[in-house]
Amino acid sequence: MELHNLKPAEGSTKKEKRIGRGQGSGHGGTSTRGHKGAKSRSGYKSKRSFQGGQMPLQRTVPKFGFKNVNRIEYKGVNLSSLQLLAENTSLTVIDFQSLQDAGFAGKNDRVKILGKGELKLKLNVTAHAFSKSAKEAIEKLEGTAVIL
Repeated sequence: MELHNLKPAEGSTKKEKRIGRGQGSGHGGTSTRGHKGAKSRSGYKSKRSFQGGQMPLQRTVPKFGFKNVNRIEYKGVNLSSLQLLAENTSLTVIDFQSLQDAGFAGKNDRVKILGKGELKLKLNVTAHAFSKSAKEAIEKLEGTAVIL
């Protein structure tokens, strides 16, 4: 075997389809595009929602609802989670930074303390918002609930 007689393996390569180069190529005339119609012409591009002339789904389904641009979204943290955090890290003051370090919130999140679960420790909690039941549960144990 020499460099001059190397060939690719049988069936591993295909001949390039040369389109629109006359009748002798076997792909002349209509250049494999068929006769007439939008698909045979240059610059044809179908819309993603086109369903062959049928009324598209996004036009048959009615519009509803809206997105409130002024909505403030909070990351909810329950009292049971605060209890676990305080027990595991032996904290008495829980602020946004400690919640962030524990993975309850990201740096751009706003945190709301929710009242699910039971609190047994006296905690000084600082957050963006508190539910009524959470605030009562914290203050019941002589803790403080400070809004950022």
